[in-house]
Amino acid sequence: MAIQPVPQARPADPPSAVDGPWRDTSLTPEARVADLAARMTLEEKAAQLYGIWVGADAEGDGVAPHQNDMVDPVDFDAITTRGLGQLTRPFGTAPVDPGVGAVSLARAQARIVEAGRFGIPAIAHEECLAGFTAWGATAYPVPLAWGAAWDPELVAEMAHRIGHDMRSVGIHQGLAPVLDVVRDLRWGRVEETIGEDPYLVGTIATAYVKGLESAGVIATLKHFAGYSASAGARNLAPVRAGAREMADVILPPFEMAVREGGVRSVMHSYAEIDGVPVAADPALLTGLLRDTWGFTGTVVADYFGIGFLETLHKVAAGRGDAARLALTAGVDVELPTVRSYGDELVAAVREGAVSEELVDRALHRVLLQKCELGLLDGDRPLPSVLADTDPDQARGTVDLDPPRNRALARLLAERSCVLLSNPEGALPLTGTGRIAVVGPRADDPLAMLGCYSFPSHVGVQHPGTPMGITVPTVLESLREEFPGADIDHAQGCDVDGTDAEGIGAAAELAAAADVCVAVLGDRAGLFGRGTSGEGCDVADLALPGLQGELLDALLATGTPVVLVLLTGRTYALGSRADRLAGCVQAFFPGEEGGPALAGVLSGRVNPSGRLPVGVPNGTGGQPWTYLQPPLGRTSGVSNLDPTPLYPFGHGLSYTSFAWEGDGDVPSELGTDEETDLAVTVRNTGDRDGAEVVQLYAHDPVAQTTRPEARLIGYARVPLAAGESRRVSFRFHPDLVSFTGAAGHRIVEPGDLELRFATSSDVADAKHTVRLRLTGRERTVDHLRRMVCVPSVDAPLART
Repeated sequence: MAIQPVPQARPADPPSAVDGPWRDTSLTPEARVADLAARMTLEEKAAQLYGIWVGADAEGDGVAPHQNDMVDPVDFDAITTRGLGQLTRPFGTAPVDPGVGAVSLARAQARIVEAGRFGIPAIAHEECLAGFTAWGATAYPVPLAWGAAWDPELVAEMAHRIGHDMRSVGIHQGLAPVLDVVRDLRWGRVEETIGEDPYLVGTIATAYVKGLESAGVIATLKHFAGYSASAGARNLAPVRAGAREMADVILPPFEMAVREGGVRSVMHSYAEIDGVPVAADPALLTGLLRDTWGFTGTVVADYFGIGFLETLHKVAAGRGDAARLALTAGVDVELPTVRSYGDELVAAVREGAVSEELVDRALHRVLLQKCELGLLDGDRPLPSVLADTDPDQARGTVDLDPPRNRALARLLAERSCVLLSNPEGALPLTGTGRIAVVGPRADDPLAMLGCYSFPSHVGVQHPGTPMGITVPTVLESLREEFPGADIDHAQGCDVDGTDAEGIGAAAELAAAADVCVAVLGDRAGLFGRGTSGEGCDVADLALPGLQGELLDALLATGTPVVLVLLTGRTYALGSRADRLAGCVQAFFPGEEGGPALAGVLSGRVNPSGRLPVGVPNGTGGQPWTYLQPPLGRTSGVSNLDPTPLYPFGHGLSYTSFAWEGDGDVPSELGTDEETDLAVTVRNTGDRDGAEVVQLYAHDPVAQTTRPEARLIGYARVPLAAGESRRVSFRFHPDLVSFTGAAGHRIVEPGDLELRFATSSDVADAKHTVRLRLTGRERTVDHLRRMVCVPSVDAPLART
C-alpha cells in the first residue's frame, strides 16, 4: 500500500539560540522540555528517538558501530552532530574489562555532547535479565528461578544490586524484567519468564522493577504483549489469543508493574495478535497502556521491531511507512540502531506522510526521561570510577562481582531449588561411600547460566576469552561438599548430540557406586545454538538428545539414582519418575548454582523452592498450564490426559509442616467488602525450613468458564523446627474479578472457595474457606485491588 499524506501545519523555525530556560533546574521538567523541543530542528528531534549499537573498545578508544542485516553502516561522528537518543549495549556486545568499558562509554558520551548543538548525552541501556550483561558481572539465577523462589523481597534486593552496578559505570536503562506468562513449555524463552501464573509473574516482576528503579536505573517491561502465546511455541510466530486470554492472563502482570511498580519504560513485543502487529497497534500501546493505565514513560522498540513491520509482518510499504505506523501506535524510541526513525522519518515528515506532531509527542516523552536522569543539566559528573580516565589505569578497578553479590546470588539459587521427589528418603545424601556423578551438565560451568547471562550470550562468541567470573560446577561443588566421599565422574553423552558411545561407561560407573547423581539438562543459547533460549524452541518435551537413554541406562543398574535437572524449562518425567531415588529441579541457577545444589543434596540447605511451571507427565499434550477451565482438563471425552506429573506450586522439604485454619470468616461478603483470611503453619519436623503458603480461588459457577483454581496470594514462611507462625491475607473480591460475558471485567456475586494449599492441585488444599459474595455485580477497572498482601506474624513458641 502507498503511504498516505497527512495534512498538517508547518511549524515555525526553531529558535536559533541553544541555551535557554531548559537549562534552568529550578523550572518544572515539563517547562524545560517544552522550551528545549521548540529550539530543535526536525533532524535533531528525530535523533532523540533512536539509538545506535556500540561496543566498548578494548583499548578504551571509543565506540565501534555494529553492522546488522537490518541496518546500514553508521558513521558515529556524523550522526551524533544531530544529538542522539540512546547508546545500545556498550558493555554487552563484546568482552571488555568493566573499568575500560566505563572509560570507553564516558568518552563516547563526551563525543556526543561535543558533537550536538545542545550537548545532551545519550541514554545508555543494557540487558539485565539475569544480572548486568557485562563481562565480569555477577550471573544471577534466571527469571524462572526467581519464580521458583516465591520471594519478591529477595528478587527486589537482587535487582537493586544489579541496578547499582549498572549505574556505577554509566548505564541508565535496563531491558528487564520479562513479564510474559508461559503458555507453552516448548517455547525457547521459557527460561526468561517467571512462570505460568499471572499473579506470580506480576508480583515478582513488580518487585524487580522496584529494586532496579530504586538504584536509579530505568526498568523496561518485556515484551508487551502476547509474545509468549505464539502459535506452535515458535519464536516470533503469530498470536491467536482471544480477548479474555489477553485480559485475564497476558496483560495483568504488565498492568501490575505499571500501577504498583512505577516502571518508566515498556518494550513492545514482536507479536502480531489476531493479525495486528503490536508495534503498529495504538489500541495496546496508547489506548490501554497510556490512556487507561496511566503510563507516562517511554515505549521502546524490541530490537528491529519497527523494521519488522516492513520485512516480516508486511504491513508497511517502506521504512518511512514503518515509522508512521510505529509512531502512530506509540513507539517512542527505535532500537537497537537507526533504520526508520532517522533520515527516512525526516523525509516522510517533510513530504507530509507523517505528522510532525507524532515526532513531537515521542520527543516530549524521551526528553522528560532524560530530564529525570539529569542528562539535561550539563556538567554531569562522570561515575566515580572515572576520576582517572586513562584506560590502562582503569583496567581492573571495577569489581562487578563482589562477595556481597555472590552471597546474594547463592541465597537466591538456594531458595529456587525445587525438591520434586524423595520417595524413600534418599536425600539428603550421607556424603560417604562411592558417588557416581554422571551427565553432560555435571562438569560444565555454562550449565548454570541462561542465554542472557554474559558468558552464554556473548562469551561463547569469543572462545579465547576467559569467562570473567568463577562458576563452580556441580561436580566441583559436590567434591567440596563431600570431602570424605569417593566421587567419580562420567559425561555419558552430550547435551543434544547423537553419540551414544559414552553411555555404557557411565552406566558401569554408576553400577559400581553406592549412589548415582545424574546431572542432566539444557545448554542455553540463541537461535538454535542451544536447547533453551531465544529461538531455541522444541517440538516436544523429551529430555534433549540422548539424555533420556542415558537416564534409562543408569536406572537399569539398580543403583539409587538422584536426578538433578539444570534446565530452562521443565521436561516430561512420567515414564521414569517412579524409578528415581530423588529429583531436584534447578532453573539455570547462576554462578553460585553449583554450591547451592550441593547444599541441597547434602542437607546443608533445606529446599524451599516451588514450581513456577508444572512438570509434564508425557512429552506431548502441550500447550497446557494449570489455568484450565473444566473442558481443558482430563475427562472421558478424550484419551489424552494433560494432567502434569507435578503441578504448579509443588515442592517438597526435608522437614514437615502442619496447617490449621485460623480466625473467623463471614459466610457472606459483599462484592465490594473485604475480610481477613488466615492459617497457622507449624514446622513439625526436626529441621529448620520454609513453607510457601499459597492461596487459590475456585469459582464453582460463573458466567464465563473459569480455571479450576487461580493463584491470588502467597507467602514464603521460614520456620525453625517446632515453630509456628500465623499467615494472614487481606482478601478483597477484586482479586477474583474476571472478564464477563459482556467483555468487561466484573466481580460476580455467588459462591467462592478460597483454598490454602501447597500447590495448585485441589488434592493439596490444606484449608478451604467457603463464602458467598452478595450484592450487585460490580464492573471494575484498572483501579481495582490487584495484590493480596500477606502478613506473617512473628514465630510462636516452639512446641
